[in-house]
Formats: sequence, structure tokens, C-alpha cells
Amino acid sequence: MVSRVPWLTIVGIGEDGVEGLTAAGRAALTQAQIVAGGERHLNLAASLIGETEAYTWPSPITDAVPIIASWHPRRAVVLASGDPFCFGMGSLLAKQIPIGEIRTIPAPSAFSLAASRLGWALQEVATISFCGRPLEAIRPLLQPKSRILALSADAGTPSALAALLTRWGFGDTTIRVLEQIGGPQEDSFSFKASRGIHDAVSALNLMALDVAGGPALPLSPGLDEDWFETDGQITKREVRALTIASLAPRRGELLWDIGAGSGSIGIEWMLRHPANRSIAIEARADRAARITRNAQNLGVPALIVRQGQAPDALDGFPVPDAVFIGGGAANPAITELCWSALKSGGRLVVNAVTLETERAVLDLHARWGGRLTRIGIERLEPLGTMQGFAPARTVLQYRAVKP
Repeated sequence: MVSRVPWLTIVGIGEDGVEGLTAAGRAALTQAQIVAGGERHLNLAASLIGETEAYTWPSPITDAVPIIASWHPRRAVVLASGDPFCFGMGSLLAKQIPIGEIRTIPAPSAFSLAASRLGWALQEVATISFCGRPLEAIRPLLQPKSRILALSADAGTPSALAALLTRWGFGDTTIRVLEQIGGPQEDSFSFKASRGIHDAVSALNLMALDVAGGPALPLSPGLDEDWFETDGQITKREVRALTIASLAPRRGELLWDIGAGSGSIGIEWMLRHPANRSIAIEARADRAARITRNAQNLGVPALIVRQGQAPDALDGFPVPDAVFIGGGAANPAITELCWSALKSGGRLVVNAVTLETERAVLDLHARWGGRLTRIGIERLEPLGTMQGFAPARTVLQYRAVKP
């Protein structure tokens, strides 16, 4: 394997500008043939860039990656905020440019600077960025007594987040806003989420949250149905917990949730790890809209909802790691398509509640092997002036792993 000499240097720069750069960072800038960065970065390093050709980030910033890759073999420098591989430009560039062609000179990340100001152990703190990401993604991180460091997208992020936390019942959370951290204009202030912000905020800010209040999302699968907006079409919590266990999610995997109803299976799949992905397929427009709302309220806004009827609605989908069929398994065209789409080691799970679907999964079991499990759940309910256990619909669960 032939290694190539690094031609691209990614230099992390803080709000202290060139004064905070290492000797190597300064040398890279003065020797560069072209320098790229945001307008703020280029201004911070202007004294070292001089007359060197400069390239300002386009919008969206991802458009810059192939342009920078085309500069090889020129000596190029990319300026990035703090640590380029912490929610930064470095990871985007490394997807197209071999890491052996890149030299990185990082500065302290905003998270590291904030932890040092607050006296927080960074390994014990959850981190998130709202730059290009929805605020709702913070929901799973809101655990009792947790601490969160969050990069703001703009000056309005702290106020918008405070309102969202208050709506979710976390109004007692203390938010400390650290502005222009690491620079000569650094400042900070704190407020309770429920009280909102009354002062102007710098567009360049980071938030430190001491989480208080609740309710926090349980870490186990099988959320109570009360967590979901539903019209009754939802996998009951006990069956859902067993279904997630049968689907066996692993980091970064993709689920097809067919006949998604309220979206509970796909949502709980994504809650198992922030890198997990799910596509919910639902024929009814009102339910598809409801799935979107549930995904946002439960902190997985990246869940993809496709309204349509399987199997036609599955056309063009990326290859799944697991498939759950909550509706439509009696249609052999759906099960055949799902089985053929699965990669080796992929899991197919079907929950059957009707006689027709039971017959279908018995046939699947005969053809593909796997496991059949009868699930019976009884819940205590009022019975006149007394109480008794009322059985829910029995579920026949089919699970198979593709060879």
C-alpha cells in the first residue's frame, strides 16, 4: 500500500485567534497555497494568511468537501473551530480524503474549554451539537442529575431550548450560557429554563445544562403507551419490549418498520443508540403524521416516515439490518420482498394477531426456519366493584435470522 504525503492540513483555531496557535499551526498557514474556512476563521487568522488565496465556506458546507479534495496536491489549509474532529469539519473531509493525506493540528474543543470553566469531568458529561440538528434530539439525554454540554446553532438556540425543556417538564433545569468561549470577549450567565432569557445572547455560544425535573425517558425498552400519541394502533408495551429484544438492535443499524401505526417500534429501536436509524412505513396519512410527532417528542426526530402501502412503498429503500412487520404479513409479496432485502445476519420479526397472519407465519417458519413464540399478556382491570385480570390479544411472534 503506497502512502501519500499529507498535502492538506486542518488547523483548529479558537476565539483567541493566531495567539493560540501552535508553531506548527502558524507554519502551516504561512506556507499554504490556499486556505479555507468560515468568514470568522479567516478573519481570526488574517495576519498569517496575508495575500494567500482564501476560500470561504459555501452553504451547505458539505458542498466544500469535493472542492477541497480537488486541490490536491497543492499545500492547503482548512481552518476549523477548536478540535476539527469534534462535531467539526475534519470528519466530513476524512470521508472523501484519505486520512494519510491529512495532517491535523487541533485546538481545545469548546466542550473541553467549557468543562475546564465549570470544573466538570468531561467523560461524565453528555455532549450534543444543535448546528444543523433539531433541538428534540436532546430528549434521550435528559436523565436525572445529568449534565449536558450543547453547541448552539445561533443566538436564539438557548431561548428555544429553554422553552422546549419547560414544555417537557424540565423547567427547573439550570442553563449556563458561555459566550465566545476562549476569546477576549468571553462571558457567561445562568438562568432557569422556565424563566427564559431576558438578555441578548452572542451568536457564538455553548450551553451547559444541569438537568432537573422530568419525566426522564426510561433506559429500558417497553415505554408505557402514555408516552405516545396514538389512536389505539400501537404495540403494547410488554409485547414491544419483547419485540425490540427479538429485533436485537446494534449500533448504527437500520430498521424497516412496516405497518408502523404509532411508530413505537421504530422509535424504541432508535432510542437504543443515537446512531440507529429507522424507516416507518404507514399507509394512513393521519397515522404517518402522528408517527412524526411521536418521533419528535421522544427525541428521535431523524426517524424517516414514508406514507404508502407496502410492498410498493418499499421501493428504493436502503438495505435493512432488521425488518419488523406489524401489519401486512399475510401478504406474501411483502414478506418475500423483506426477506430478499435483508443482508446476511439480518433479522425478520413478525407479530401476528389474526388467524390469517398466523397461517402466514407458520408457512414462513416452515420455509425459512426461525423461532415461533406465543405471547400472552394479562393486565389487572376493574371488574364491576372488584378487579380481575383481562387478557390482551394473544400475539404469535415469528423471528428468523437470514443466513
